[in-house]
Amino acid sequence: MNYIPKQEVQVNALFPTPVLITKLPNNETLNAELRATILDNEKSHPSTQHSNLGGWQSDTEFLTWGGAAAQTLLEHARAFVDRLTAGRDGHQVKVDWYLNAWANVNRENNGNEFHTHAGCFWSAVYYVADGGIGKDPTLGGALELADPHGVAPAMHAPLLADNFTGGHSVGASESVAPQAGMLVIFPSYLSLGVKPYLGKEVRISIAINFAATPALNPRPA
Repeated sequence: MNYIPKQEVQVNALFPTPVLITKLPNNETLNAELRATILDNEKSHPSTQHSNLGGWQSDTEFLTWGGAAAQTLLEHARAFVDRLTAGRDGHQVKVDWYLNAWANVNRENNGNEFHTHAGCFWSAVYYVADGGIGKDPTLGGALELADPHGVAPAMHAPLLADNFTGGHSVGASESVAPQAGMLVIFPSYLSLGVKPYLGKEVRISIAINFAATPALNPRPA
C-alpha cells in the first residue's frame, strides 16, 4: 500500500549563510583609478605574506593610501553591510565599524590557501580586474567559500545532498567566478580560498573587513 502524506510540510532554512553578490554601477572609471593606484603601490612596496600563494598582497592600510577611489568603494560596501546587519531583536542597527582593507595582485599560477578573517563580522572582496576570468571561467582564479558546518556530511555520505536551495554543496564548497566590478560580501567566519589563476593578464582584488568590537556597541538606526 502506497501512502503519500497529504498535509503541508514546512522546511525552514535555519542558520542561513548570507552571501551578497552584486556589480557596482558604472565601475569602469573606479576600476581604472584603483588599478593604477594598486599597481603603483606594488612597485614600491614588498608583498606581505598571509594566505597568498605567490602574487602580491599589500598592507592592511589600503583605505589610507587608496585615495578617493578607495573611499568610494568603501561607501558602497558599507551601505550593503549596514543593510545586512540587524540587532538580535530583528531591528536594523547602526554599527560604528572598525575597518581594514588590503589589495591583492595575482598573476599566472598565483592563488590563496583556505583561511578565515578572524575577529571580524563581515568580510568583502571587490574585483578591480578579473584577468579575463569573467569571459573565460576556465582561467581559474575563482573564489571558494567552504561550508561552515564542516566536511562531516560529505565524509559520511559523499553522494547525498540536502534537497533545497543551497543544499547541494553541503559539506563541500561553492565557487564564485570573479568579474570586474563585482562585490562579494560574506560572514567572516567562512573559510575561503582562491583557486590558482591560469591566465596571462593580472587579477586584482581588494579585501575589506568589518569588525564590531565590544567597545563599538551598535545603536538603533
